[in-house]
Amino acid sequence: MSKGDTFENDILRLIFNATAIANLADNAATSPNTQLFVSLHTADPGEAGSQSTSETTYTGYARVGVNRNTGGWTVTTNSVSPVANIVFGNCTAGTATITHFGVGTASTGTGKLLYKGTVVPNIAVSTGVTPTLTTASTITED
Repeated sequence: MSKGDTFENDILRLIFNATAIANLADNAATSPNTQLFVSLHTADPGEAGSQSTSETTYTGYARVGVNRNTGGWTVTTNSVSPVANIVFGNCTAGTATITHFGVGTASTGTGKLLYKGTVVPNIAVSTGVTPTLTTASTITED
């Protein structure tokens, strides 16, 4: 069963922009998340995975928080993308091939993985490389 296009955008706005869905859902928790945390992965974390599943471990890496509002994310045509490039820590040691990214609820640790996507082209990380997800990085709700 599929969702209607309008509702797909509503869901994305609720999650990424903290915008209520009238008469259905709101962001009225006692202390709702004000940021979502983007992670980098060396393999697909899968639907059963968490934010730490296949997460990269190069020295200098940390998840990046992106504000959960229209200043952090653009929602349009059933997809969401960051308003600005998401720049991760510079690699000071180690190597990795980044194939996927995730969006979740925790700045560290296991965390709930909300969405995941493929990084195209993959990012080859080695000393001196600063991985960046551009504003063309999208997640589609369909």
